[in-house]
Order: sequence, then C-alpha cells, then structure tokens
Amino acid sequence: MSTLHQTDANPPTCAAIDLDELDLPKTMAMHHPDPNDLLHFTVTITPDEGFYTGASFTFTFDINANYPHDPPKVLCTHKIYHPNIDVDGKICLNILREDWKPVLNLNAVLVGLQYLFLEPNADDPLNKAAAASLRANRQTFAQIVSRTLRGGSHDGIQYDKVM
Repeated sequence: MSTLHQTDANPPTCAAIDLDELDLPKTMAMHHPDPNDLLHFTVTITPDEGFYTGASFTFTFDINANYPHDPPKVLCTHKIYHPNIDVDGKICLNILREDWKPVLNLNAVLVGLQYLFLEPNADDPLNKAAAASLRANRQTFAQIVSRTLRGGSHDGIQYDKVM
C-alpha cells in the first residue's frame, strides 16, 4: 500500500486516494520513480498462473488531472507476445477505453491487467496473429509464449526477455 504525504495546501486528489486504498497482491509491485509525483508510476506484474507464469511485466501509469473522469494511460514497457498487448505496449482492456466509468478505480485496472495474463482474450485482440494462434491451438500458443518470454523471436519479431 502506498503511503501518501499530503499537506493542507495540497488536498488529496482522487488518484491519491485510490493509491492509498490499493492492497496489492504478492504478484504486483508498485514503484514511484519520483516520490513527489504520485500520478506517474509503474506497476510490475509477475503472474503466478496461466501462460505467462513466472515472467515479470512492467506497466507505466499516467493519470491526468481529469481522473476519475478519464481513465489512466497504461502502457506495457516490454515487447511481449500477447493477444491483448501489441508490440508497442498498447493494451486492449475495455475499462481503459470505452467501458471506463468514473466509479472505476486503479484497483479495477490492476485486476483487469492481471486477468489478461491469466486468460488472454482472443476475441478482442490488438495482436491479431497471437489471437489467431490462441484460438487455433492453445498448446502451440503456449510454446510460442514460452519461447518469446525467454527473449526469443516469432514471425520476425524479437521479444524482450522477461523471465
């Protein structure tokens, strides 16, 4: 859980309140590169189930002044083979786009990200080739994921070593 240092001159923002209420599971870690800037941080997820077990993925979070009316901007910093994350780190997670509502919070985003690693969604892909592979043969998909997590290449793309 993040410890926040607020002063009377700087009342807590909605984002700060969200951060203070986070109870991260053991598979996640948050890091604030600048402790004075609570609106820009990273979260590392290390899945303990599914195709991506044992790998570590870092995401940047940028929260703008219009939060919670606008969703946070979230990018994966690693090039990974995943149906819902493209090679540029963009994430296909509905609550980060059209399904965002101000009643949602950062915890909902973190749960959504973690779920993408537990069960990738081949029906709403950014990486169409990875989605097609997952739909066609889960075992072949698992082999490709395993190879790429170790820094291997697939279809001419070199992936980051995240294990």
